[in-house]
Amino acid sequence: MTDPGPNAVEPDRLADVPPEDRPKHIAIIMDGNGRWAKTRGLPRIEGHRRGVNTVRMISETATEIGIAAVTLYCLSSENWKRPQAELDFLMHLLEQYLIEERRTIMDQGLQLKVIGRRDRLPNNVLAEMDRTLEMSAKNPGTELVLAIDYGGRDEITKVARDIASEVVAGTLSLDAVDENAVSSRLYTASLPEVDLMIRTGGDMRISNFLLWQLSYSELWITEKCWPEFTREDFFRAIREFNSRQRRFGGLNVNE
Repeated sequence: MTDPGPNAVEPDRLADVPPEDRPKHIAIIMDGNGRWAKTRGLPRIEGHRRGVNTVRMISETATEIGIAAVTLYCLSSENWKRPQAELDFLMHLLEQYLIEERRTIMDQGLQLKVIGRRDRLPNNVLAEMDRTLEMSAKNPGTELVLAIDYGGRDEITKVARDIASEVVAGTLSLDAVDENAVSSRLYTASLPEVDLMIRTGGDMRISNFLLWQLSYSELWITEKCWPEFTREDFFRAIREFNSRQRRFGGLNVNE
């Protein structure tokens, strides 16, 4: 579940992992921006700024190697507890990203999606978000999903509330409430199942991220902070994913 360390040498491409054996959907907890900055005597906001470069690298690499979807945990529903100055900077950085990366998104054929709540985001951020969503909606490439003001418990609660309303209204029978009924109402309903979850920063938890969707995902955790996460680290995670045996609760024939 952890990486082999900074001295491991990896080739700069994935020729040894056929496209059909690569994860279709990768979710990433981009942790450690503040710690990365602190260890270098920089303000926390500089870590967030540098982290944008890693986002760009991941989106470019995912497109290059044919990953169908990448979901990035940008802002959790709990992050509103942070100092107001840091939150204001994060909103500015998000708005800036949506504007400045628009050309890259279109050139790479990325299809931008956003999951999470909208009601607590500033209007200027929502305006730029909606413009980029509309512009990229028909792009054929990797689906780049930004989880913004997102919480896994909040998402599941919302789905439970929606299902209860439909049952009360008589548009959904109680017998029809099953796993598919829940999955089809999640923010990620149109996306492939999450195959691989990567977390930077070394913490061994999933932090309220995609709680339903990560049920059978492979986890890969590195001590590296997000601003120092490299293309080679990304490839290393995919190689380890490819080396694992995924049983989904069953057994292999030789066991």
